[in-house]
Amino acid sequence: MNRPFTTTFSRAARPLLAGLALVVLSGCATTQSSAPANPEDPWEGFNRGVFAFNETLDRYALKPVAQGYRFVTPDPVETGVGNFFSNLGEIRTTLNSLLQGKGSNASASTGRFLLNSTVGVFGVFDVASQMGLNARQEDFGQTLGSWGLDSGPYLVLPLLGPSTLRDTGGLPVDMYTYPVTYVEDDVVRYSLRGLQIVDARAGLLDQEKLIQGDRYSFIRDSWLQRRRFEVSDGELGEDPFATDDFDLEGSDFDDAFAE
Repeated sequence: MNRPFTTTFSRAARPLLAGLALVVLSGCATTQSSAPANPEDPWEGFNRGVFAFNETLDRYALKPVAQGYRFVTPDPVETGVGNFFSNLGEIRTTLNSLLQGKGSNASASTGRFLLNSTVGVFGVFDVASQMGLNARQEDFGQTLGSWGLDSGPYLVLPLLGPSTLRDTGGLPVDMYTYPVTYVEDDVVRYSLRGLQIVDARAGLLDQEKLIQGDRYSFIRDSWLQRRRFEVSDGELGEDPFATDDFDLEGSDFDDAFAE
């Protein structure tokens, strides 16, 4: 199934997992690139080590599982799973939109959640998008950015992948504004998290061919570019990842949720 690149976990896991999938689907990049050092990445040596760890985990565990999931899961079911998790993310978007003073986006996100949770059968069907009701996704890292907090150095997190010091500080808030966190049954909660991660990784299988050159630099530079676009609400120009035919230099890149 070929999902749009910008709907990684189909709105579902993007706030927390986009970075995870992105980093893990990359390749091993333990050697330094000959390109000039990026001033936004002063901890590059440490980051490359974590990057290599994430890639190894993906290669021998997550990617094979995602490929098996893609093989046995019918496309409509896979789409429904992504929609379900995405719908839960609307709550986070609503809260962060309110914190940023974006009333119209908060209203749209609330409307999406109510419509998809009822008519869309717990979010399995994205009825809201079919009706033209859309909202820009928001997380607490974006909220901190809108309040004027600098992003800080680029940081690669174990399992979670690309981030910044500011966005890492926002992760606890993002976690506690996601409904799955409050599922009391451990087996159910961990099963939902596992399915969310595998589904998100499966949605990125078709995007791996976009990575070129030094994979670490490619992912870092394009992830930072995309993140700036999100925090500025597109004021930097058109979203370079809205389609699959975006153009990047050989050592740049973006995307994704841990794999």
